[in-house]
Amino acid sequence: MNRINQLFSSNPRNLLSIYFCAGCPTLEGTANVIRALERHGVNMIEIGIPFSDPMADGVVIQDAATRALRNGMSLRLLFQQLQNIRQEVSIPLILMGYLNPIMQFGFEAFCQECVACGIDGVIIPDLPFRDYESNYKAIANRYDLRVIMLITPETSLERVREIDAHTDGFIYMVSSAATTGAQKDFDAQKQAYFQRIESLGLRNPRMVGFGISNKQTFDAACAHASGAIIGSRFVTLLNEAQGDANQAIERLKEAING
Repeated sequence: MNRINQLFSSNPRNLLSIYFCAGCPTLEGTANVIRALERHGVNMIEIGIPFSDPMADGVVIQDAATRALRNGMSLRLLFQQLQNIRQEVSIPLILMGYLNPIMQFGFEAFCQECVACGIDGVIIPDLPFRDYESNYKAIANRYDLRVIMLITPETSLERVREIDAHTDGFIYMVSSAATTGAQKDFDAQKQAYFQRIESLGLRNPRMVGFGISNKQTFDAACAHASGAIIGSRFVTLLNEAQGDANQAIERLKEAING
């Protein structure tokens, strides 16, 4: 069974998934960050593929991507760095990146390298659902890779149900239509959106991302989903700690545990 499906198979709650950008703050730190996050009890990791135009991301992750590219990070180098990661790490690993670098690499070649490294799924924010169904789903299924789709408060309930019916792993619930970035709390409108999606009784579990940085936002996300995805806040803490992932995740867990 795919590790993502294994993680959600017992209907867990309060899961913590962490995003960071490969190659930032240091080019060679990717594997060390992954190992540190698992040691500190993180349930799933999203490894960002840096791109020059990350349209869904706020300033923090944009800056991280720019820094990673300047450091020399590339998709090919990332796969090299992940080559032996499964000798030490057992939690689900997801690559998150934009379509352009993946298409330059070649989608099937990308899937092959993912399998070789033990990657369990991919998140491609600018991949339209229809294109996924017609051009990519069959290839991803051949390699047992989960392609995780995003929904927002603007996604119609009809489309949410369609995504639920034709994807596997989990659904990434974007907390707002804005870009990534830490928030202090979620307003009533966002919480109503979480409740609305929860009431649909979807087949797939859900994880909430964008804006989660403290106990209030983490608890609000977990109240209506399996858990939360934290990116910008962790990236900030990792930069402040000069790449010391142990220090960064300890500080983040203090913030979300209250």
